[in-house]
Amino acid sequence: MGLQKTVVKVLNLGLLPYAKALKVQQHYVRQHVESPSVLRNTVLLCEHQPVYTIGIRQTAYPAEEEERLKALGAEFFRTNRGGLITFHGPGQLVCYPILHLGYFRKSVRWYVSELERTVIGMCARFGIKATTSPDTGVWVGENKICAIEVQWFNNIVPCGIVGKGVTSLSRELGRDVTVLEATPALLQAFSENFHCELSFEEVDVCKMSIFN
Repeated sequence: MGLQKTVVKVLNLGLLPYAKALKVQQHYVRQHVESPSVLRNTVLLCEHQPVYTIGIRQTAYPAEEEERLKALGAEFFRTNRGGLITFHGPGQLVCYPILHLGYFRKSVRWYVSELERTVIGMCARFGIKATTSPDTGVWVGENKICAIEVQWFNNIVPCGIVGKGVTSLSRELGRDVTVLEATPALLQAFSENFHCELSFEEVDVCKMSIFN
């Protein structure tokens, strides 16, 4: 008889501003902190309205650059995440796993590796050969694959990696791959790599108490 799999709840938040998605993330993180003995492993799926975010590794970002990006019609956020500048926008599948690693394996290195393997597995389901790289992330050749739509990346150096490009499922396959089509492949790869059972819950973000 095999070991019982950890259950991970999947919530699809739809299209929403980055600030709202951040509040939802913080809500589920607080649940882990306040009740660590209660199983609340969650994966949040969403798309964002156009937004550039910078992480704590970014040196003081020039005010004129911030204004230039805002003038394109995107929001701009300084966050407490790791890494440098990146972009999120409609058509890009964003996944926020909020997991208690004690139910999996207490290793951040393992966790990052499994996330990379999840994306590689998703790409394989579309017949795309993706790999890891010393530059971190998941790559198809010299291009980082992390979004469905990537044109807004042309305005920045994504993740601070000079001389590299970005790509997408759509670009690699030469056809439009929607978030709706990509999501099942991502979740299947996630459940396999994290050896978990997924449960799905409908949520109306506007009705969540954190916004009342």
